[in-house]
Amino acid sequence: MKQKKANSLSRILKYAGGHKNLTLLGCVLSALSAVLGLLPYVCVWLAVRSVLAGWPDLSGAADLAQWGWAAVWTAVGSIALYFAALMCTHIAAFRTARNMRKAAMEHVLKLPMGFFTGNQSGRLRKLIDDNAGLTEDLLAHKLPDLAGTVVTPIAAVVMLFIFDWRMGLLCLLTMVLALFSMCLMMGGRNAGFFHRYQQEIERMSGEAVEYVRGIPVVKMFQQTVYSFKAFYAAIQDYSSLASQYAMSCRVGQTCFLTCINGAFALLIPAALLLASGGDVRTVLVNFLFYALFAPACGQMINRIMYMSEAVMEADEAMGRLDEILGRQPMAESARPKLPQNAAVAFDHVTFTYPEASRPALDDVSFSVRPGQVTALVGPSGGGKTTAASLIPRFWDVDSGTVFVGGEDVRELDSQALMDQVAFVFQDTRLFKQSVLDNIRAARRSATREEVLAAVHAAQCDDILAKLPDGLDTVVGAKGVYLSGGEAQRIALARAVLKNAPIVVLDEATAFADPENEHQIQKAFEALTRNKTVLMIAHRLSTVQNADNILVLSEGKIAEQGTHEELLKRGGVYAGMWADYQRSAQWKVGKEQAV
Repeated sequence: MKQKKANSLSRILKYAGGHKNLTLLGCVLSALSAVLGLLPYVCVWLAVRSVLAGWPDLSGAADLAQWGWAAVWTAVGSIALYFAALMCTHIAAFRTARNMRKAAMEHVLKLPMGFFTGNQSGRLRKLIDDNAGLTEDLLAHKLPDLAGTVVTPIAAVVMLFIFDWRMGLLCLLTMVLALFSMCLMMGGRNAGFFHRYQQEIERMSGEAVEYVRGIPVVKMFQQTVYSFKAFYAAIQDYSSLASQYAMSCRVGQTCFLTCINGAFALLIPAALLLASGGDVRTVLVNFLFYALFAPACGQMINRIMYMSEAVMEADEAMGRLDEILGRQPMAESARPKLPQNAAVAFDHVTFTYPEASRPALDDVSFSVRPGQVTALVGPSGGGKTTAASLIPRFWDVDSGTVFVGGEDVRELDSQALMDQVAFVFQDTRLFKQSVLDNIRAARRSATREEVLAAVHAAQCDDILAKLPDGLDTVVGAKGVYLSGGEAQRIALARAVLKNAPIVVLDEATAFADPENEHQIQKAFEALTRNKTVLMIAHRLSTVQNADNILVLSEGKIAEQGTHEELLKRGGVYAGMWADYQRSAQWKVGKEQAV
């Protein structure tokens, strides 16, 4: 465990960069502050001794003011040193946390895009932002306190036995008992609590984001949080864990607080016993010193407890960040190539999702010539979306090769690959920015006129006409909300503006009403003209005119051909077409009486 802590601390300090020395300086100043902070107790003891030595005549206590001022200035000096120490460590802590967030984000940008489809945005924010923030408290406060905590017990133990070893032994006994209570409280079943606690916080954060996104559905159907069982379960599990931990710490915490604050219960009878058989004035002076010094020892024990908690937080933070930093980034070719044309080909491609039991695609081979429209159809889970996601390298294949422009996608320049492909997904993502900025995301250098041309081609003129600020209207928070079909058309305008030679359409009309679907189909004509198109669709009416139709089932190509060829074959596609025709003719009507 100690090795693990040392490794976590050393890894955190690596992110400090040039500010690492500032952290070390802060620790040294904190240690000096801790030692200097003990001297006022000595000064007070000397002042009290001077008073009692001449009592009731204080005219001989000439050094009383001297010791009083010495106590004041050593206390002020200790505070000043501690302030300087915290200034150093805070500056270093903020830079370190910033560098950790930056390193995590830079690594995330290199991960396959499929990584983001399997991780909730709330969970990723928690992993990167909150866990990096956990290290701030360690470096800014707990690490300099640790330096003082290491030095203080040595000096404190020496001071405890300088004046009266018997009273010092009693104070030391309360410190040992407090430490023992703390170990019992943090050990045993509670040893892994912080890890479980962070897991539950992370889970609850992710589920909360998903719940907030689903609030319109909750309101529409007048449901409650209980409808979102995953979110409700996360809240209940977190509450149960926190309650169990609090209850399990009752005895340990009670003993701990009693010990660090209970020195008086031992010092008073000890002082009376010692005074009965010795010098009363000397015993009184020593008693006053230990009565003042014992609470300082209690604060020291408190610092040790908080320090151990901060180290656990740092261990957990680094462990959580490793979940991201440990992910393998997309391999980049040492000599990246450029695509030669707009062709797409799969050559014996097999791919299995992480932790899946069977391949999503199994030995799939097909080709799409430049300018050709190929449709992927088949039952849900057949591998259609997986095949489309492998083209832009959302994931890398397990075996086989995906070719774009005659080159292996793994050997293509990543920017060139992204420029080669335009996507329109069923789950449209619009930024909380203006419509102009949302469309211009496809090509930042586009002029306003070019954006308007893309809007017209994507059949979005009617959308702009009803928006209060037209193209400059903000979408989402503090703006207007678009329907699913309208958002889909804005996404199509984005793809039109990109003008990539390869277009991937993944269920682009899935959430569109009939009116929007008609507009989207017209927009497809502008988007796909003279382009290589890979189209995924459940509505078979949208793929009748495709140059080639691939029927994917259980990760394999069941059959392929044109619409007419597949109908004549009487296979899987023919059955799907018959089912689609029957569903299209189904109407809601009154049941006729018999």
